Amino acid sequence: MPKVLISDKMSPKAESVFAEHGIEVDVQTGLSPEELAGVIGAYDGLAIRSASKVTAEILDAAPNLKVVGRAGIGVDNVDIPAASQRGIIVMNTPFGNTVTTAEHAIALMVSAARNVPQATASMKAERWEKSRWGGVELYQKTLGVIGTGNIGSLVIQRAHGLKMRVIAYDPYISQERADDLGVELVELEELYRRADFMTIHTPLTSATRHLISDAAFDAMKDGAILVNAARGGVVDEQALDRALEAGKIRGAALDVFEEEPVEGHPLLRHDNFICTPHLGASTEEAQVNVAVQVAEQISDYLTRGIIQNAVNIPSVEEEEMPLLQPYLNLGERLGSILGQLAQGGLKRVEIEYAGEVSALNQQPITTTILKGLLDPILPDSVNLVNAPLLAEEREVKVSETRKKQADEFTSRIRVTLATEKRTWTIDGTLVHGTPRVVEFNGVELELVPDGRLLYMANLDEPGLIGRLGTILGEEGVNIAGFKYGRKEPQGEAFSFLAVDNPVPAQALDRIKSLASIYEVFEISL
Repeated sequence: MPKVLISDKMSPKAESVFAEHGIEVDVQTGLSPEELAGVIGAYDGLAIRSASKVTAEILDAAPNLKVVGRAGIGVDNVDIPAASQRGIIVMNTPFGNTVTTAEHAIALMVSAARNVPQATASMKAERWEKSRWGGVELYQKTLGVIGTGNIGSLVIQRAHGLKMRVIAYDPYISQERADDLGVELVELEELYRRADFMTIHTPLTSATRHLISDAAFDAMKDGAILVNAARGGVVDEQALDRALEAGKIRGAALDVFEEEPVEGHPLLRHDNFICTPHLGASTEEAQVNVAVQVAEQISDYLTRGIIQNAVNIPSVEEEEMPLLQPYLNLGERLGSILGQLAQGGLKRVEIEYAGEVSALNQQPITTTILKGLLDPILPDSVNLVNAPLLAEEREVKVSETRKKQADEFTSRIRVTLATEKRTWTIDGTLVHGTPRVVEFNGVELELVPDGRLLYMANLDEPGLIGRLGTILGEEGVNIAGFKYGRKEPQGEAFSFLAVDNPVPAQALDRIKSLASIYEVFEISL
């Protein structure tokens, strides 16, 4: 009979789940690292929250341990590389608080619309200010949802129940998915222009940091209300301060901030600003949900070998790894480049394995390609176990083909990504075991997919390369390498520039302003 240790405080329902699966469970909370190391050797599974630190030393003392399950999202208290090296699966529960967070976003929206916190504070100060705290209805108003993932989808469902009109911006979903959600997909600028209320449900990435900026507020409908219960940093808080000060928007409600905890924040002076201290996941139900989920996941793995929400690399046969590892590295980089270039809802991924790689086990390589592809879209959510499932959930069709010959190469991997807007193709191979891009959109080149890259699509014309170099030089960006591709003179062309440091927004704006440039992306590998 498998044995599991619960070493942190969590809902007693977790114990019941283990018992229902025929798993022996012990609860020992508050253990010191030495005490945990002293007992962990007897257990097949470990269920934790944030208090237990699962270090390499703890794992060294756990010869029978097969799985560590975190009741929550963050796994920074687990030494994941050490666990992976020892073949120990590390799981989290990323979906246990989705309902709670969605409900909190709705609560913030309603509270901001009706000035509930302000009116409560006023009455507690023994003031009756009925005329001061009048609000606006949600009924028949337009809600703009930025990000339609798990939480955003739940907010959309609840907004329909409130009889709101819902529009959404999400460059990574298909029209079919939007139809299923009952939303109108729009571009971000149109969402700003039309929305009476806006709620944010995106991860914090380089692309979404300060997404809600001065320019965004300028584009917004006068009198709009902004809600953010997603991630601090998506909203430029200084820009929000200016928008509230100027009366551009009616109000705002934040549950998350760029720096937490909040002390002396300028936003706190505004009467039409309401806030909560990162309470999105803080309900009794959510804490029960994550405890039950982690117990279910650990039980499924120990009794049936089913892996759910693992955050580390799944096992590969020992004899396969030396051959597969270089291709895993290549596949993830090919996928990542396409993921960072993708525009529009993802529709189809076609992978062709040619040459020697076609005789290997391609499933792990396909998984790494999907992980690389989805990671820029769903950062901190994608791993080598759930990438295929996330692709399936997003209705992305994945296909594989094999060819015995790879033209002039020993092996070649071609990845084709079709979105609702366009199709991209990238080919890669190994040169002395290291990844190389050898073809992009049908044009041959040799590119090292590493570090920071600047991709530009342009018209082929004299002097362009010099102008690019001048701009980057003036902005303090050092060019480490340059690859240029074209199908014919003075036609469509593209460039990959390897750069030593991040490209400032001002430099990107200057490059985009060049008449012959019509597309610019910064890629990080």
